[in-house]
Amino acid sequence: MAAPAPKLIYGIDDKPPFCEAVPLGFQHYLTMFGSTVAIPFILADALGASPAQVGHLIGTIFFVSGIATFLQTTFGNRLPIIQGGTFSFLAPTIAICGMTSLAEAGFEVRMQHVQGAIIAGSVFEMIIGFTGAVGMLLRFVSPVVIAPTIALIGLALFQFGATTSGAGAYWPIGGLCIGLIIAFSQYMRHKHRAFSMYPVLLGIVGAWLACIVGTEVGWFKAGHPAFTDFSKVTEAPWLRVPYPFQWGMPQFAITAIVGMLAGYIASVIESVGDYYACARLSGAPIPGPKQVNRGIAFEGIGCLIAGVFGSGNGTTSYSENIGAIGLTQVGSRRVVQCGAVIMLVLAVFGKFGALFSTIPQPIVGGMYCVMFGMIASVGLSNLQFVDLNSARNLFIIGFAIFMGLSLPEYFKSLDGPLLEGSWRWLGDILTSIGLSGMSVGAIVALVLDNTIPGTEEERGLTAWKDAA
Repeated sequence: MAAPAPKLIYGIDDKPPFCEAVPLGFQHYLTMFGSTVAIPFILADALGASPAQVGHLIGTIFFVSGIATFLQTTFGNRLPIIQGGTFSFLAPTIAICGMTSLAEAGFEVRMQHVQGAIIAGSVFEMIIGFTGAVGMLLRFVSPVVIAPTIALIGLALFQFGATTSGAGAYWPIGGLCIGLIIAFSQYMRHKHRAFSMYPVLLGIVGAWLACIVGTEVGWFKAGHPAFTDFSKVTEAPWLRVPYPFQWGMPQFAITAIVGMLAGYIASVIESVGDYYACARLSGAPIPGPKQVNRGIAFEGIGCLIAGVFGSGNGTTSYSENIGAIGLTQVGSRRVVQCGAVIMLVLAVFGKFGALFSTIPQPIVGGMYCVMFGMIASVGLSNLQFVDLNSARNLFIIGFAIFMGLSLPEYFKSLDGPLLEGSWRWLGDILTSIGLSGMSVGAIVALVLDNTIPGTEEERGLTAWKDAA
């Protein structure tokens, strides 16, 4: 018999008091802040965006995330999972901005083409969700597939953790953030209820205060990784409410749409893995076909809203949010809905968003080290259902994880398109999927697990059904 899921302070249907739900929701907002803010900055050069336009994109992407999160948790899969910008759309977006026809175009024109591609792709995602196409694929999914798929959500993001662009940019601060989160979530969780529920929030604030003090006394000068620059707050507007088609009417180009579909395929694969991880950590039953279908359909609706408002990106389930559930042992749907409202409200206060964009990168990297590691372990916990004495299972799991880490490095090293000429569209799709370690691992595990002979008991399906 499989081991029970970890004990939760609040399960998925529990409703914490308002005084607890708001800070818990704010904690979820903080965990996804770094990645969400990073997306507009990464796309700034490709889009030709000015610093002010980047600020507008940050507000828009949070505004859209709030709407999409509330819709998903209320009407979609109803799991406590944040909806936010996705790195799966970065490669297609950059490719669209680099099209020959847009070489001399300005920010607004490029954004219009990106918007058109996101809107068209959202229709595709809604169709495969509402028609049940995604749910039908679940009959081919076993714990042997889910384990490496979820594990790669965390493992494939190692470059955002303890590297020179993350916690390793300045270890005294990055290490402080890691140490505080570990201390609060593991060693001190039984000392006080706050340490158990708010370890990420307390860890970030503690390390951030150290950076502020170091900056004020002159230890950290401009250009230092731990320097806290509040000039961004001064320059930001007080209020700015995003509105539909703020960059102009979308442009629908076939080449751009086909390229963006690759990002949608990768996003769907990642989201299904996220649903399983989130359900397990929040004490919810294993997601069934109908629940997965609704989730993907509402992610499509979220992407449609993102395209209409012009966030420069789509929306998808957020791995950082899942890691926070694992650390806090709070899987309440109401908490994430509070987080959605916070995102909506704070998105229109430009100075508030600018304030949190001053969090130094070592702190963000330190947070990722802890949370992405938690996600990887949640994926591996699915192996409790399978026969680990089976050479078949060991081969599939090991090969899927290795290829999920290794193959994206090949695609990153390419100097040009994978395929030329009339097959360029296929090359763009393969490249976008190949750059997603989780997508690679999921496809490899799915194909091998359904073609290499194995019994239901060996594959973990029997124990999985008993635990559902």
